[in-house]
Parts: sequence; structure tokens; C-alpha cells
Amino acid sequence: MKLGVNIDHVATLRQARGTVYPDPLDAAILCARAGAHGITAHLREDRRHIQDDDIYRLKELQPLPLNLEMANVESIVEIALSVRPAEVCLVPEKRQELTTEGGLDVIGHFNHLKETVQCLTEAGIEVSMFVDADEITLAACKDLGAPTVELHTGAYCDAEPNDRPVLLEQLIRGADYAHELGLKVNAGHGINIENLGGILCVPHLDTLNIGHSIICRSVFHGLETSIKEMLIGMLEYNG
Repeated sequence: MKLGVNIDHVATLRQARGTVYPDPLDAAILCARAGAHGITAHLREDRRHIQDDDIYRLKELQPLPLNLEMANVESIVEIALSVRPAEVCLVPEKRQELTTEGGLDVIGHFNHLKETVQCLTEAGIEVSMFVDADEITLAACKDLGAPTVELHTGAYCDAEPNDRPVLLEQLIRGADYAHELGLKVNAGHGINIENLGGILCVPHLDTLNIGHSIICRSVFHGLETSIKEMLIGMLEYNG
């Protein structure tokens, strides 16, 4: 199982003061040095953290594959087609939210999403859908032609301990079903070193995309140490 590190909140620190530092590109280079397998960055419509120039530099000036998280918005699709990251993960987005609050409504936006998936795929970009782990949604992702899904783990990771077993079972069933459909399965949102053990029970996972918790721990322990700590925890995964 691979680790993709989301570096959005390095840019959050930069934007808070309007400085040129800390630079997400420097963070990406450190992620590679620490053994991460990929870099994730979310170019939001409001540009609250990652900026357009960051995406171009992350694609060209650091060694890891870039996973561009983005809403299905024409102007950002155009940037994706220009940058051509290794992967695009389509996510829902609301201006007022602090962070992504749930999975995509694939069924409700099926036709619009299908056009975007086809356009990005024809450009040679792997397309992933950030979705909740329910079978109807996963089947719709297959029908869209998207080869990859990223299961939204936030509900499990943020739940009270007594509520977690049911939510974990939903993730396990979703991963099994996605695998049966022939989809590559990733997971992300809310994962930290404390709740990682439960996530390791989910089968068929190719990549965990983790950002906020790693960046937070790096304030006290350093970025490379925090990434290596997560990678060591992930070694227990049996798939």
C-alpha cells in the first residue's frame, strides 16, 4: 500500500501571512526524501491554500506523481488538462466548508461527470472519484468509466469509538464491491496515526491519501519523521 501526502496545509500557513513561505514544493521534495509515493494537492475554487502556480511547479519540479484534487468545474478542468498530473481526484466542494464534507453525488451529476471523466482520460490522466462506500455510487463510478475510487474515510475516522465498527464494515464492504467491479481502491480523509489501525482492516487498498494529520504532527516532529512514522504503521497492512 502506498502513501500519498496531501500538502494543502503547507500552503495554508503561507496564505495566512501572504508570504512566499512555507513553499509546498519544498514540502513535496521532503515527502519524496522520506519515502512517500505521491503528492496530493487540492486546487479549490476559492484558492484558499494551493494556488495555480503551485500546481504547475509541483508537476514539473518534484519527483513524485501528482494527484490533483479538484471540483468538477470547467476552469479547473482546463488547468488539469494543461498541467496533466498523473491523477485527478474529483471531489465535491462548497465554498463555506472547512474541508471536504462527504463523497461526490455521482448519480445526481452523472452526465456532467461523465463528460469530464472522458475528457481527462483522453488526455492520459487517471481519474479517481472521491465517494462514500455505498454500492450504488460505486457502480455508477464504474459506469462513468473512472478506473479508480477513493473511499471517503472521514465518517469512520471522526466517529466515536462505539460507532466505528458499523462504519468500518461499510468501508470493508465498499472496498470489496469496488474490487469486484475492477476498480482500483484508494482511501482518504481524517486518517491519522491513532485511527490507522482500523483503516488497515479495509481490503484491496492501493493508496492512502493523508494530509492534515501529517502536516500537524510535522509542526512538532518534522515532516520527514511524521511521514516515516505513518509509513511504518502502514507496513502492517496485509491487503
